[in-house]
Amino acid sequence: MKPNKKFVTIFDNENQIKQLLLDLVLEPRIKALEWSKITKQTPNMKVGYPGQHLASLVLGMEGAKTGARGNDIVDGSEVKSCSRVDQLDSCKDCNEKILRTETVCPSCKSKNIERMNDSKWLFTIRNENDLKVLTKDVDRIVLALADYPDFDKGNFEDLRFQVFEIWTKSARNKHFITLMTNYYEKIYLSHKIKNPKKTPAPKNFWPYSFQFYMCNPIKILDCIVENANLNPQIIIKNYVSPLADRSKINSENMPIAFLNKEELLLISQKTQIDLDKINTKLPFLSEKQRLSLSLRDTDRISEAKQPYQRS
Repeated sequence: MKPNKKFVTIFDNENQIKQLLLDLVLEPRIKALEWSKITKQTPNMKVGYPGQHLASLVLGMEGAKTGARGNDIVDGSEVKSCSRVDQLDSCKDCNEKILRTETVCPSCKSKNIERMNDSKWLFTIRNENDLKVLTKDVDRIVLALADYPDFDKGNFEDLRFQVFEIWTKSARNKHFITLMTNYYEKIYLSHKIKNPKKTPAPKNFWPYSFQFYMCNPIKILDCIVENANLNPQIIIKNYVSPLADRSKINSENMPIAFLNKEELLLISQKTQIDLDKINTKLPFLSEKQRLSLSLRDTDRISEAKQPYQRS
């Protein structure tokens, strides 16, 4: 889990990360927000290619100059990006689509709005070679995420950019391999047998989900942007050096609220904490504490509603 230092050729990383976010994401978004007031079109920022630029600066490594047709980073790392910023919302009363910046439904004037926060990373695996490349050939999966740190409070003024790593050859990240293999063998192949002319949906990998935490992702960038809609102020809360040994870094803690009854009982027995007190005494599970948990079989067959595009 240690990056190859011969590929680290980009330096002054934190300053460049801030400038990149300003130039490619935040300032264009402010302009899009202004135009959105006139056009009523979403200002949603697509973070596919900006996410790859961000990954290069975070990792200190150049891209491989392949576009979407090969390695994203010169060391062979795969970059996936997901943005939950400026998703389209909907009115709970009339089902009209509503912009994130709107507080009242333009159709029925209702304030009963459902705010969406469900974007995810997509992994496409259509044959044995795709599976091999993702789970054996690629050493590192880099997951870039843009979202709202205070989404539950209805604060859409502050943004957050995070980058996580999953190392496919590390025993710590073994569940990621299991998830991708199960998707291909249980979902993709089964779907193609039943509907050979239809394309199965890609594998959804949800931020902050039970599966996400079970894969032991390692956060290497945590960046908050305050007052992002008018005058962005970028604060890098945590940044892991491109040369740091990731095996010595703790993965993300899992909120215990994600556990079902059986899992809570198991953790209660392992920690000897009374079941009725475990939520308050142990609000988060460390990587070591969740070793006794098993992956859940949550794969379900669904069809892609539109052609998959790598991001």
